[in-house]
Amino acid sequence: MRDSTRLVRRTWFLSMALLVPLALLSVAGCNVGASAPSDPSSSQTDNGAVPPNSISGEVTFKGNPLSGVTVTLFLTNNNTVEGTTTTDANGNYSFTGISATGDVPGEYQFWAAKAGYSFYPSVGSGAKVIRWDYTGQFQGNGVTDIGIYFTVIDYISLPNGSLTGANFTAYDGSIPLVSLAATGQQTSFVPGDDASEHAGVAWSASRFTNNGDGTVTDSVTGLVWLRDAGCLAPAVWATAITEVSGLATGTCGLTDSSKAGDWRLPNLNELESLIDTSAAHPALTPGHPFQNVSTAIYWSSTSYFGGQLGSPTAWAIRMDDGRYINDSTLNSKATAVNGVWAVRTSAGPGAVRLAATGYYDEPGQVVAGDDGSIQAGVGLPFARWIDNGNGTLTDTLTGLVWMKAADCINDSWANAVARVQALSSGQCGLTDGSKPGQWRMPNRNEMQSLEDRMVNNVADFMNATYVWKSSGTVYREPIFSSFQGYNYYWTSTTDAASPGEAWTVFSCDFGVYDISKSNGGYTLAVRQALE
Repeated sequence: MRDSTRLVRRTWFLSMALLVPLALLSVAGCNVGASAPSDPSSSQTDNGAVPPNSISGEVTFKGNPLSGVTVTLFLTNNNTVEGTTTTDANGNYSFTGISATGDVPGEYQFWAAKAGYSFYPSVGSGAKVIRWDYTGQFQGNGVTDIGIYFTVIDYISLPNGSLTGANFTAYDGSIPLVSLAATGQQTSFVPGDDASEHAGVAWSASRFTNNGDGTVTDSVTGLVWLRDAGCLAPAVWATAITEVSGLATGTCGLTDSSKAGDWRLPNLNELESLIDTSAAHPALTPGHPFQNVSTAIYWSSTSYFGGQLGSPTAWAIRMDDGRYINDSTLNSKATAVNGVWAVRTSAGPGAVRLAATGYYDEPGQVVAGDDGSIQAGVGLPFARWIDNGNGTLTDTLTGLVWMKAADCINDSWANAVARVQALSSGQCGLTDGSKPGQWRMPNRNEMQSLEDRMVNNVADFMNATYVWKSSGTVYREPIFSSFQGYNYYWTSTTDAASPGEAWTVFSCDFGVYDISKSNGGYTLAVRQALE
C-alpha cells in the first residue's frame, strides 16, 4: 500500500484541453499567462508584447526517426494537459504559442508515448530531465494510492525562452540501456540454478585493481572505491554522507588528487555491485585488494521510500553475506551506526553500466550527497515495460523477457528451479512459442533489476491499474498478473554463507533476504528474447 503519510500532489482535469489547438496555449490560473509588465531587456513584438515561446525536438529509435509518437504537454501550475502532438515522418514535433508572461512563470512537463516502446528524454540548457510523481492524476483515495513516476522534461517558460533539442530516444528491449553482471556464483546445487546458467556478464577474480593511490577500480562497473573500507568511522546516516563528501587526497591513504565533493556514499545498486555471491565473511571476491573490510553493515545513500515527509530509514547491506537490512532499527537514519564506504565515478567505463535506483528526493526533503540528489546510474525509461501479448513482458531497461504470471509456480527452491526449466508455451498463460529449457529462475541480480526505489510496495505497483481522473480511461494495466504481496520470491542464487538457504526478494520492499530452500515460495521466470 502507498505510504499513508504521502500527500496527493496533483489533481488533474483534462476537460477540453486536449482539443485546444496548440497555437492557443495561453494559460489562465495563478496569473500564469496574464498580462504583466515586460522586461525591458527582453525582445518584444512591435506592439511591446513579449512573444510566446515554443518547444521542439525529435524522437528516434536506433538512430532513425520515429513517427507516430504522442508527446503530451502538461502544465504543473494548474495540473492540466495543455495539448498533445504527434511526431511526423521525420520524428519531429513542436508546441507553439506558449505564454512567456505572467506573475508566475508556467512550469511545463512533457513526455513521449507509443505502444511497444519506452522513452528516455535528453535536453540541453533551458530545461532538465527529472522523475516526477503523477499519482494524484489517477483515480484513488489520496491515501493508499500506489505511486507512479513519469520521466519527463521539465521546462519553465520565461521570456525569450523557446526550447529546442527536447529529444526522446525510444527503446523496445532489443538494445537495452544496461546489462547485468553475473552474480559470481561458482558452485551449482541443482540443474538450472545460478551457477549452472551463468546468466549475466562474466567477470574474473581479478576484477579489482589496486591503483596504488588509496583507490581500487572495479573493472565490472568502472567505479572507483576507497581502498580502506574501515578508514571512515561508523556513523549514523547523515554523518556518513558528510564524512564521505569531505574525503580528499591526503586522508584515508589517498594520493589520487581527489577533492572534497568527488566522493559519495554509494547508492544501493552500487553497494550491491560489490557482492560476490560465491563468497562470505565477507561477501567479496577472494583476493580482493581492499583493506579493513568489516563483516558488519554498511550504509547506502538510498532511502527507503518515505514520501513527502521524508524517510526515517535507509537501505544498508550486511557485508558478511550480502543480506539487505531494512528492519527500521539497524537501518534507522537517526540511531543506527553502520559502516561507511566511499565511491566515485571513474574516467572510463566498466563491463556493465549500473541502472539508477529510481529514487529521487521529494521537494523539501533534499539531502545533499544522498542518492536522491545525485541519482547516479542510467536513468529509468518511461514507460519501462512492454506487454508482448503472449504471456510475456519485455523490460526495456535490461532487455530481459519475463513471464507475466507471477503466481503460477509456488514450491520449494529445488522444485521451483526444475519447474521453471520445464516451462514452455501453453503453460502459465504462455503463448510465446517457448520451449523447455529456455526459461530460468532469475538470479539475484536479475531479480533485483526489477526494482524502483521510489516504489514502497513493488507487488502493489506491479498489480496496479491506473485510470486517469480526468477522462476515466485506463492508462496502464497491471505489469505482472497476480504478483503476490508480502511473499518471498526465489532467486536461483544460493547463500554462500549458508548453502541450505537461497536468496529471495521480498515482494513488498524488494529487499534481498535468505530463507531455507525447503520453504515454499513463489518464483518468476525469465529468459532472453527468442530469435
